[in-house]
Amino acid sequence: MSSYTDLTNSSRVVMIEFYATWCPHCQRMMPVIAQIRELLGSSAEIYQLDVDKDTEAAEAENITSMPTFIIYADGKQVWRHTGELDGNVLLQKLQQFIG
Repeated sequence: MSSYTDLTNSSRVVMIEFYATWCPHCQRMMPVIAQIRELLGSSAEIYQLDVDKDTEAAEAENITSMPTFIIYADGKQVWRHTGELDGNVLLQKLQQFIG
């Protein structure tokens, strides 16, 4: 797998979701993330990292609750949210950075 830095720099706008397979909030967000990925196409990269498998990245980002969404623009963290949220809010947030 690529390094976390490679992921955050893989596109002008990147969203990374830290999740856990056992987390009910994460499970509810899965179809929302799939839909957002479809709507945005190639205008943003979306990665989902399992905190139980990607422990290094989760520790580096100080992830203590799931899901945690982090948006990067030009490799810099520009927005972060922990917990479930409305798909439209997440989509608008990403579009704000896509411009």
